[in-house]
Amino acid sequence: MIRKPIPVSLLYSTTGTYAALGRDAVDGALAAIAEVNGDPNCFFQFEPRVDDPAGSAERYAELAEATIRQRGCRHIVGAITSWSRKEVLPVVERHGALLWYAFPHEGYETSDSVIYLGACPNQHLLPLFDYVLPRYGRRPFIVGSNYIWGWEIGRIAREITEAVGGEVLAERFVPLGSEEVDHLIAEIRQKRPDFILSNLVGRSAQAFIRAYAELREDDVQFSAERRPLVACNLSEIDLADLSPQAKAGHIVTNIYLDRLDTEENRRFKARLAARRGGGRPVTGPFVFAYMAVSVLAQAVADAGTDDPDLIRKVVTQRRFDTPIGPISFDPRTHYAGLRPFIGRSDSEGGFEIFDTETPVVEADPYLVRSIFPGKPSGYAPGAGLRVVK
Repeated sequence: MIRKPIPVSLLYSTTGTYAALGRDAVDGALAAIAEVNGDPNCFFQFEPRVDDPAGSAERYAELAEATIRQRGCRHIVGAITSWSRKEVLPVVERHGALLWYAFPHEGYETSDSVIYLGACPNQHLLPLFDYVLPRYGRRPFIVGSNYIWGWEIGRIAREITEAVGGEVLAERFVPLGSEEVDHLIAEIRQKRPDFILSNLVGRSAQAFIRAYAELREDDVQFSAERRPLVACNLSEIDLADLSPQAKAGHIVTNIYLDRLDTEENRRFKARLAARRGGGRPVTGPFVFAYMAVSVLAQAVADAGTDDPDLIRKVVTQRRFDTPIGPISFDPRTHYAGLRPFIGRSDSEGGFEIFDTETPVVEADPYLVRSIFPGKPSGYAPGAGLRVVK
């Protein structure tokens, strides 16, 4: 059987300030493509077109334009930061292509030209604060990379904190990729917040974690048990190059963690180990890029074509098997319903997951239905504050 070739763009920064995330995402996408192309029952095969914008948001738009016009790609799996997504968005809208976006983000966006696999705030930040506020206190210090993700997650965190009678002690930003964080540590030491919310990305996140670990060693008042660092964009890949002391004690919310003990994840990791060997943690960036390609392949098999209009229709009308379990997409927003997990990192850089029975949380990208009552009992849909932009 002659199989139809379908070019697919993989548009991730594999060099630059957040290169580790991009390399893991490309590896995940290529792993899914290898599975698709190795299936003799597929009438098609994916032909990956890999481009590296090197962390330049402007290059994302240029490369997206080129891969659509010159290579015939109608599907782009890629973009990490919200800044880069915003650059690609008008390109895919103009050409009638689809962007498959698979990283956590700040919401407040919908487009017919995007399939949103990554979590939005009611699927990551709200569950995180629901866990952290009643246990550690209501006086956070917020640090973030100076772009859309840092700004918007910080803003929503402030609204949640104030709604429960708390106070954000400070909100500070550093340029994307900057490793100059000593001034942040000095202010944190002086203000003694109840916890630190990190919205930092890539090298900035790693530099801050190293510096905060030094503060923890120097002053027991900043132990992980007393004043933890918390985040909703931290995964095993961000901790990989840190010391055991720096790796441990951070609280995260994530949709996928390597130690997720479910039947779907066990089967997925067994397939991966058979193909690439074991001993290497599987991360969220890897899994979500894998999922984007896998969902696309299942939709192409159903539709009999890679036409973006038909693929969009299929994607929003059925459920898809994935390493995190079956998922479906809201036909109004194209966002996936996801199960958020809370975990704490250990000295090995893995995460202990507190509860694997979390229900699926339907995406609410504009936070018009998501509720955070003004009391420690936490996030509960149905009554209370509406966090709106």
